[in-house]
Order: sequence, then C-alpha cells, then structure tokens
Amino acid sequence: MSVLTSAAVTAPERMSPRHKLILTLLLGAQFMLAIDFSILNVALPVVGKGLGFGLGQLQWIATAFALPAAGFTLLFGRVADLAGRRRMLLAGMALLAAGSLVGGLAASPAMLLAGRVLQGLATAIATPAALSLLTTSFPEGPMRTRALGLSGALMSAGFTVGAVLGGVLTDLLSWRWAFLVNVPVAVLILAVTPSLVAESRARDGARLDVPGAVTVTGGLLALVYGITTAGQHGWGDPVALVALAAAVVLLVAFVLVERRSPAPLAPLNVLTRRSVSWGNAGGFVAFATETSLVFLMTLYLQQVLDFSPLTTGLALGVLGAGTFAGGVAAPRIMGRFGGRATLVGGLVLQAAATAALLGLGADRSALPLLLAATAIGGFGNLVAIVAFMGTATSGLPDGEQGLATGLATMTQQVAITLGIPVMSAIATAHASVLGGVHAATLVNALIAVAGGALAGLFLRRS
Repeated sequence: MSVLTSAAVTAPERMSPRHKLILTLLLGAQFMLAIDFSILNVALPVVGKGLGFGLGQLQWIATAFALPAAGFTLLFGRVADLAGRRRMLLAGMALLAAGSLVGGLAASPAMLLAGRVLQGLATAIATPAALSLLTTSFPEGPMRTRALGLSGALMSAGFTVGAVLGGVLTDLLSWRWAFLVNVPVAVLILAVTPSLVAESRARDGARLDVPGAVTVTGGLLALVYGITTAGQHGWGDPVALVALAAAVVLLVAFVLVERRSPAPLAPLNVLTRRSVSWGNAGGFVAFATETSLVFLMTLYLQQVLDFSPLTTGLALGVLGAGTFAGGVAAPRIMGRFGGRATLVGGLVLQAAATAALLGLGADRSALPLLLAATAIGGFGNLVAIVAFMGTATSGLPDGEQGLATGLATMTQQVAITLGIPVMSAIATAHASVLGGVHAATLVNALIAVAGGALAGLFLRRS
C-alpha cells in the first residue's frame, strides 16, 4: 500500500468552511501564476509589432520570464521554509503586481522585458510558498490528495487557459491587458491572505545554505539559457555549448557542496528518496511533453490551418477542459490504485492520445481528431501530474515541505521551459511545417511512454 493510501485511513475526509476558503485562495494564486507563463504566447507577433521587437527577439519575451521562474524556485522554496511561507507568498504577490504593471505600461522592449523578469521572480517566490502552504494546511491523506488534485489541474490548465485568455484579450482589447489583468487579483490576495492563512515555517533552526543556493541557482539559469539558446540558434551554437558546460559544472558542484554542508539547501537523503526523485522525474516528463504539445498544436493551427490567435485559443480550450477533468478525477484514481500506477497510467494515456495526432493533415477535416485527442491527452496528463505532486511531497515532515514543493515547482518550471525549445528545434528542422509538427509529435509521444515505463520500473510501492 502506498504512503498516500495508508494515510487515508486516519485523515479526516471533509473540509471545513475555513479549509475551503484557504484552498480557494491558494489555488487562485497558483492559477494566476500558471497563466502568466503562456498568456503572451499567441500574442507575441502583436507585441513585437507594437513595441518594435525584431523577429529573432520575440523568444526573449518568454525567456525573460522562464529564466528566473526556473532558476530561483528551489532557492525560494527553501527560503519560504526558513523565513515564513505566508510572508513569501505575500512578497511574491506584491512583486507580481509590480511586474505586471511595468509590463502593461511598457513603452519600450527593455521595459517590457523588465516586467517579465519581475513576473518570473514573483513566480519563483510565490509558487512554492503557495504549494507548501497547501500541503501544510491539509493533513496527508484524502484531504491533501484532493487539494493537490485541484492544484495540479489548475496549474497545468493554467498554461492552456493562458493561451486562450491571451488570444481573447489581444483580439478584443489589447495585449497590455495580458499584464494588467494580474494587478487587481494580486491586490485581492494581498488583502485577504493575512487574515485567512496562518504563518508556517520550519522550526529546526536551520540556516540558509548560501554555497548550495549559488551553485544550484547558477546551474539552473545556465541550463535553461543554454537549451533555450540551442533551440533558437542550433545545438552547435558556441554560446549554448558554453552555457550547458557551465550548467554541468555548477550542478556537479552543488551536489558536492550538499554532501559537506551542515545545513544543506537540498539534503541528499531527501533528493535520493525514490518517491521524491522518480516522482519528480515523472512530473518533468508530464509537464515537458504536454506544454510543448500545446506549442506544436498552436503552430499547426496557426501556420497550417491559418487560424487566428482567438480561434487557436478557443480550440485549445478543449485541452484545458480535459486537464481540469483529469485533475478532478485523479484523487479518486490515486486513492484506489496508488501513486505509482496512477502516474504510469496517466503518462501512457497521454502518450496514446499524442500518437493519435500523427493523423493530422493539411486541411481542416482532422480537426475533430485534434479536439478529441488533446482532451483525452490532457486528462491523462493531469492524472499523471496529480500523482507526481502527491508522490513527490508524501512522507516528509512539515519542515521539509518547502523543499519538496520547491523541487516539484522547479521541476514544473524547468520542464515547461525546456520542452518548448527542444520540440521547436525538432519541428523547424523539417522543410514543411506539417512534417515538423509530425516529427516533434512522435518524439513527444515516445518521451511520455519512456517516462511512464521508467516511473513504473523504479517508483516501487512503499
């Protein structure tokens, strides 16, 4: 029996009204942060034309957000443990409001990129804090599994909803509202959180591991920058190769530092737990494949079928509906079959649905196939993500929940950041857009199958 299902015997099964309010608040914060990653994707050409970005510079609108969001998440997850999770959530929300205001009022490319950097930092600060508050506010068992199910559904669906919302706001109002819509929501969260959510922090008196923080943050920044640059300029690009080499050196140094540190940022005994390591590996595959598939389908709908940003966003809304349904159903599936089987089953279902998309053609006759396959794949993806979240944070004391949720959030951010440039490089290597989409979709399905197989092999039952 898994840790999650065994805990279900003793944990209370009903949420109190206060629990429901806390859940709504924390899920709202996470959903808004998830939307920010993709809300500008379908609007990039419009933003570039409005502010004078060159075609080759548009990628930096996404990268300026992704670099800090992925690179600083683990660090701020541990800072939340030590300084206070509610405090870090509030700091992240305040920074998000400021960054969104800067981006929404941007009069130059530099000002817009500064706003995106602030939004990325806000995501790195607030997301692990909100997720660790979620795990410490609900006891391990059915209540936490249900909360994590809704969290996973909204975090993953947020990527798709961001594309839909970005298309709607751009077509009906202005791309600036993709930034400005965050401000009133962030202010509301800042106003309500202090009276509703209790402060939570580790009580072990540990200090921040500065050498570990420097090496892991630098390594993640170099990794994300290197792969993003390689996806844009090719894998032989000297800058990309130097960045990737630096990432390897820094991440190896991080492991060596953690072995000797009296208060490690990420204790190796936690990182080497099978539930943590292989749970995060499965989550990485789930996030990297599904979010990059959204990119591939956006490419197909706009460049092959000639759909507008608004129509593209609405078509991808079916995927969002599938992901939400998967997040709602996942806790029951997980309670019956356990985290390992749920993670594997979700990835296999996602892979089968992705493989079906190889039937897409150059005309619109296969549009029903796209809608059905993306909805089914989204369902499987969210089932896998909920299993990943539950598995990677189970069986750990509250004092390590910030670390565990920081790792899970880092996995999500790095996977989303790296999946898109890798699939983009595969797709653009072909002479035709349709051929490139087919090639990248096949690779996407194979990665999902491999991830499910490895998780099933190494993530044994507790």
